[in-house]
Amino acid sequence: MKDELSLIMKKGDKISIAAACFSMYAYQVLKKQLDDIEELRFIFTSPTFLAEKAPKEKREFYIPQLNRERSLYGTDFEVKLRNELTQKAIARECADWIKKKVRFRSILTNSAANTFIDIDKKDGGFTYMPLNGFTTADLGYERGNNMPVITVKFPHSECDKFIEEFNSVTSCK
Repeated sequence: MKDELSLIMKKGDKISIAAACFSMYAYQVLKKQLDDIEELRFIFTSPTFLAEKAPKEKREFYIPQLNRERSLYGTDFEVKLRNELTQKAIARECADWIKKKVRFRSILTNSAANTFIDIDKKDGGFTYMPLNGFTTADLGYERGNNMPVITVKFPHSECDKFIEEFNSVTSCK
């Protein structure tokens, strides 16, 4: 997936991603291409980075949703990258890029959502699905513990419904 995206993404493209998590290391492996895009819209497909509303008495047995949020600075499978001790520089570059080009949203419910990455080009584009998360493991750059998933590439014109769904998510923050 990483190699495919490296070839497909070009200057001025608009990217839409619906996935469970976002990792700054995935940004790092696609940095050259992502720095040239016009914008990236990302929807977390599970409630992420939201104020938790669990009553205090239930917190004793409550397991927070921190795993998805911790993936921002590396998943369990990106340990090798974290051990290179370059997190601070990567985090700074990623944060600057996010401020310039990225809009994040999060679905408020735990209902199922389609996961994909859509690359909108001036002359068409492509949609890839499914995409569990935007991490180095999900991009095929690092090993993960999931079974290999066959990602299907569709012409952008055949995926209007996914983009309509993405654009119409009104229960997002």
